[in-house]
Amino acid sequence: MSAPAGQAPLPELRLKRGEERRIEGGHLWVFSNEVDTGRTPLAAFSAGQPVRVLSARDKFLGYAYVNPRALICARILGRDAAHPPSRSLLVHRLKVALALRERLFPRPFYRLAHGEADLLPGLVLDRYDDVVVGQAGTAGMEAMKADVVAAVRKVLAPRLFVWKNDGGARELEGLPAYVEADGGEVPAGVPVEENGITFHVPLAEGQKTGWFFDQAANRRALLKYVAGARVLDVFSYVGAWGLAASKAGAADVTCVDASATALAAVERTAAAHGLGVHTLKGDAFDALEELHRGGGRYDVVILDPPAFIKRRKHIPKGEAAYRRLNQLGLQLLARDGILVSCSCSHHLDPDQLTSLIQKAARHTSRFVQVLEAGGQSPDHPVHPAIPETRYLKAFFCRAVQE
Repeated sequence: MSAPAGQAPLPELRLKRGEERRIEGGHLWVFSNEVDTGRTPLAAFSAGQPVRVLSARDKFLGYAYVNPRALICARILGRDAAHPPSRSLLVHRLKVALALRERLFPRPFYRLAHGEADLLPGLVLDRYDDVVVGQAGTAGMEAMKADVVAAVRKVLAPRLFVWKNDGGARELEGLPAYVEADGGEVPAGVPVEENGITFHVPLAEGQKTGWFFDQAANRRALLKYVAGARVLDVFSYVGAWGLAASKAGAADVTCVDASATALAAVERTAAAHGLGVHTLKGDAFDALEELHRGGGRYDVVILDPPAFIKRRKHIPKGEAAYRRLNQLGLQLLARDGILVSCSCSHHLDPDQLTSLIQKAARHTSRFVQVLEAGGQSPDHPVHPAIPETRYLKAFFCRAVQE
């Protein structure tokens, strides 16, 4: 990745005059319109190529990798001129990331590397004990795949490393989708422990890296609300919310998801732990309508949908979807019920989500009190200079009749 000693330094990527301020402020992204393409044409670089980023006045700003095809055309990997991109730099980053997780978690189930927030832009690593699942979301990280695996093996010595590179974001970088294993075959699933339950997480057919570690703290926060309650877990996936509620003493739990595979996993986990749960397959909006028509009533309704707003142009349609979803959830809440409303859309800020919850409440003639607010778990840290790294919101609301 970097030039051996005695060879020429990495090629230069020069910014236009004044465009270095954001990078100097700690941001890691260079946008294509910030590059002085007269002096350093983007077309001269190959996707994933490492470079030195310089200001218009020749100030060294950092080492980065480039993708001339992408709007974010370069991402900073390091700012120390003495340490260009290398396997040893990855090892150092992973050791720093691991130190945080080992302070936070007694068991090895967590997000080990959270992209830009761990100074590893474009890379996600989730740990399932002796299995590590990675996603390379950028051409730069794709080019560093072998070094990433070697660094992970040096730091953790996992039994298996799986690349689950089938996310939609890779299309923006011009990358293919695939799932492959280093050190063996891709397993059908891996176990993960949370709230006293062992879940079996699907990998090849699962979402993201198989599990949503980012909601772990919010799922723990739920448990104090569920004793003796009728609980509805919407967009349940493999039942992390609903099964935790059942184990914590919920009287009845229903999990709703569009995936038969996910619901089968819910039922297997419930059976293994002796937990009672009902499953309902279908589109969440249709299922909520059906439950309402059937007179369904729940003491706790959990709404944990996928991102309805992936780009700014989707904001109006996405806001309408969040409002409708919360309205349908509120219709099913019994008197003095608890609504847990989540959003993983970065482009929907917390105040806007609470506003949409309030509008849904007024439409259903309910008064909503926000009891607590949650965000992503601390193994998904936020980079203060990059707002996009703060994305998850969860509001625990009490809904009463006025």
